[in-house]
Amino acid sequence: MEALAVRLSHLDTEAGGAIRVVMFYDTLMRRRVDLPALARASANLAGCVTGIRLHGPGRVIRYSPDGGQAADPPSPASTTAPITLDDEEIGTVWLERAAPPVLLDELLLDRLAIAAAAVVERYGPASTTMADPALVELAISPGSEEAARARALRLLGFAADLPVRVAAVRSQLPLDQVGGLICPSRPVKAAPLGGVGVILATTVDQSRFPADVQAGIGAAASPCTSWQQARTALRYSTPRRPVIHYDDLGALALLAEIPPDVARGNADVAAIARMAGTPEDLETLDAYCATGSLRQAADLLHLHHSSIARRLEQIGKALAIDLTEPAGLTRARIALTAWRLLDA
Repeated sequence: MEALAVRLSHLDTEAGGAIRVVMFYDTLMRRRVDLPALARASANLAGCVTGIRLHGPGRVIRYSPDGGQAADPPSPASTTAPITLDDEEIGTVWLERAAPPVLLDELLLDRLAIAAAAVVERYGPASTTMADPALVELAISPGSEEAARARALRLLGFAADLPVRVAAVRSQLPLDQVGGLICPSRPVKAAPLGGVGVILATTVDQSRFPADVQAGIGAAASPCTSWQQARTALRYSTPRRPVIHYDDLGALALLAEIPPDVARGNADVAAIARMAGTPEDLETLDAYCATGSLRQAADLLHLHHSSIARRLEQIGKALAIDLTEPAGLTRARIALTAWRLLDA
């Protein structure tokens, strides 16, 4: 880069100087340099400290004319220019010239900004799993315009032709750890949003979620739709079934659309709510609804089947439901699910 700068410096100072700058950045872009190399070469050409900042990841790169990283604190910028990609400002470039700006500073920064945008579009974000929550929200929000959503996904590292699946997660483990486990070899990004962990991935291996993590997984449709489905599926998760795929809910997903006041006013749901004060009965009913079998429920709870039978008889009387009949079991399952959704 230094040799190129010396060779171009022999051109005439005004018209030739502008050509020199344009040729300089054309060469850098053909060589597909990264952002640090771009800032370092620009500082050498400008003869002063040059900086690049990306708004999303908050990354700042500053180099001195000697090729080393500039020392902190930074000096006031003498000239600045925005980095734009698809009409969106994604960052800033600047010069820290001690003297007043020179004639070609604006042109230099204009070309630097264009080159920086090309680098961002080519290489995308860093390979870390954790992402800027603002970008993630833009990618999954129902209020985002499609063009803005596409830009956010690209900046997060997702190719336009790849489907993106969204998972809503509640976990004590770091989100990047969970994301790396469920999607170990393909693009995955994670960020906390509104008290829930959001994981965006091209594929999700449902079997690889760690223990004690509750998650809902949306279908691989629009990220906006997938996020809504993932949040709905998360509401259905329980310690017994910690990971729920929205597609597996089927018609049960309709229960999430019932207004809370309507659900609370239902006699079966109200009876379940009264039973919540007796955890032992609630656990027995949950095991029976999950298995549909008295003996399997007994095995699940490590109790004798006769004990489960007695409990279920008392529970059935309290609910006014015959749990031995298929219709009664269906009522209990729906009521138990609807009651859980009120707290979820």
